[in-house]
Amino acid sequence: MSHLLGIPLEELPFFVLAFVAGLTVHEFAHAWTAWKLGDDTAYREGRVTLNPFAHLSWLGILFFLIAHFGWAKPVPVRRSNFRRPRLMTMLVTAAGPVSNLLLAFLGVLTVHILIAADVHMSQAGIDTFNTFMEYWLRYNMVLFLFNLIPLPPLDGYRIVEEFMPLHVRIKAMQYEQWSTFIFLLIVFIPPLSAVTIGPLFSLASPIVHGMDTLLSHLFGARPSPTLA
Repeated sequence: MSHLLGIPLEELPFFVLAFVAGLTVHEFAHAWTAWKLGDDTAYREGRVTLNPFAHLSWLGILFFLIAHFGWAKPVPVRRSNFRRPRLMTMLVTAAGPVSNLLLAFLGVLTVHILIAADVHMSQAGIDTFNTFMEYWLRYNMVLFLFNLIPLPPLDGYRIVEEFMPLHVRIKAMQYEQWSTFIFLLIVFIPPLSAVTIGPLFSLASPIVHGMDTLLSHLFGARPSPTLA
């Protein structure tokens, strides 16, 4: 089996599609929520769109292909445009990770709908669908959980920042560059990521299992994140 960047060639389209879709919807959610809450900065810059080219960073894509870790262009937000700046900034920030959680849920829901509808597929079709769904769930759960880490420049930090007193926030801003450096060390040094990010990512399976169990009760079927 031929591989490219550690991914089987026949699975590469699923790998790229899942990641690009997850990032695009994540950034769209930030931009759309800001627009609806009163800040049209992202809207005027063409970011309230599901066109991936409006959101993707070519450097982020390059890192993704090399290290399976990447990013998109940050969505511009002017909190001064919000009627309630602290609350609405937190809502805009949380919209990104929540959108990835919803995409993962929609993936599991799709499986249950196909099972309930008794859709017949060839074994090759089932294998292809299951492979895509594995990438879809993996990368959307990674984007959901990873962005909750309270380190710059991630969404988790931006949410925590809103709870800081002003003098603490100003002090923290002086050290953001070092926090970003720590963040990069955590991401790219396996022993550090195993101790720090590893436990967080271990929540992915229980969350997906919980979605499965809930939908199984609703659809009256056994829990199954795939068609097999």
